[in-house]
Amino acid sequence: MRFGVNLGLLHPAVWTDVAVAADELGYESVWLPEHLVLTTDMADSGYPGAADGRPPVPPETPLFDAPTFLASIAARTRHVLLGTYVYLFGLRHPLVAARAFGTLDWVSGGRAVIGVGAGWMAEEWRALELDFATRGARLDEAIEVAKRLWTEPVVSHRGRFYSFDRVVFEPKPISRPHPPLLAGGESAAALRRAVGLCDGWISMPHTLESARPQIERLRRMLDEAGRDPGPFQLTVSAFEAPPEQVAAFEELGVHRLIVRPARRSRQAVEQLAAFAGRYGISPAIK
Repeated sequence: MRFGVNLGLLHPAVWTDVAVAADELGYESVWLPEHLVLTTDMADSGYPGAADGRPPVPPETPLFDAPTFLASIAARTRHVLLGTYVYLFGLRHPLVAARAFGTLDWVSGGRAVIGVGAGWMAEEWRALELDFATRGARLDEAIEVAKRLWTEPVVSHRGRFYSFDRVVFEPKPISRPHPPLLAGGESAAALRRAVGLCDGWISMPHTLESARPQIERLRRMLDEAGRDPGPFQLTVSAFEAPPEQVAAFEELGVHRLIVRPARRSRQAVEQLAAFAGRYGISPAIK
């Protein structure tokens, strides 16, 4: 089992130090959340990850450009993968998003992992003068364009949302054929996106039992699509999973657990080390 650390649950002032510690302790990856803006009326949209629909953060929460911040972490680390959980790829033109992650992958030596999502907050899309109702279709097209930019020598595109002629996109990412794309979300559309367009899936927070139906559904969809489930990366956010459940997650075919090893920012590095000891995480697994 690979273990990833959700940096977004800690104060931004400690993100880099925690990432460096995770790199040294043997954690596989670190993950940053992403929004361009938060709005004072975002509660109107209803957050899908909470039973009461309340957003997980207040509107004054500090936000950062995730690929840029992860690139700064790349300069301080050697092994740990650098992921987004999740990036609103469809809010940007794919030329912009592909460049951001292509740069991150290049400067990190091929360590970028791109968790993408359509987003839940209509107010954020309206602030950018984009139609929230088209977010899924826009994301799908942006993914298709980015994959071509990362792999083809010359790209022309005519689509519903994006059109351009004969662009050359260099350098290509170090990861081949491109950095892994993991589709986030629990809806039928999100699961179809994971199976049809991406290299894996990344869940919202789950317990072992709540994750099981989604994973079984994904496996049926992979089988129907004729895709080999082996390389398909199943990533589950399991913040509260005890050590004795790790083997059960592995039996489900989960490749990676995103965990919450630290609850206090001031003691985050020490708590990260203690968690690694309890879960048997060690640099030797790299």
